[in-house]
Amino acid sequence: MPYFAAALARRASEWTGEEIDLKGVEDLDAVIEELRRVGDDAETQLLFVEENDEWFAIVRLDELGDPRVFLSDGRAMESSELGAILGEAAAIADPPDEDAVEGDEAEDDDEEDEATQVAGDPVGDVDLLADLGTPSARLLALCAEEGQLPADIMSSLCESAGCLETLDSLRMA
Repeated sequence: MPYFAAALARRASEWTGEEIDLKGVEDLDAVIEELRRVGDDAETQLLFVEENDEWFAIVRLDELGDPRVFLSDGRAMESSELGAILGEAAAIADPPDEDAVEGDEAEDDDEEDEATQVAGDPVGDVDLLADLGTPSARLLALCAEEGQLPADIMSSLCESAGCLETLDSLRMA
């Protein structure tokens, strides 16, 4: 399946980027290794992946933090090897429900949440771009908007983060 993967790295206030090949990666560690190869000394690194105008994923690395992952459509885990790798990491990183209460009620709430979640729902860390101009509510709204292509959403996210010019230069190459 055709996909586009762009690794972007921010040093001070300047973004650089490189299109990367993720064919043959077997797990998140291999994806992270490719991302670090592009911007090992960067304070923030982002990987944007888009496949077949169907879904997109974002992987974020900060200087000292663990990788954070977001997948726009959970169904990608069933239809794409790369989607499965990124989706599994996103599902692990999915933050717990803040509204859950202690004890038996919390277990009941979790069961209800699982029953109502649709396979096509976004998965992962919805706050991974909050400090780069895209709060979680906006990210989720972009994913839910009818007719939005993953490439368009990625452009909007990069515009907010200040790296749209870098992403566009990689798309044109």
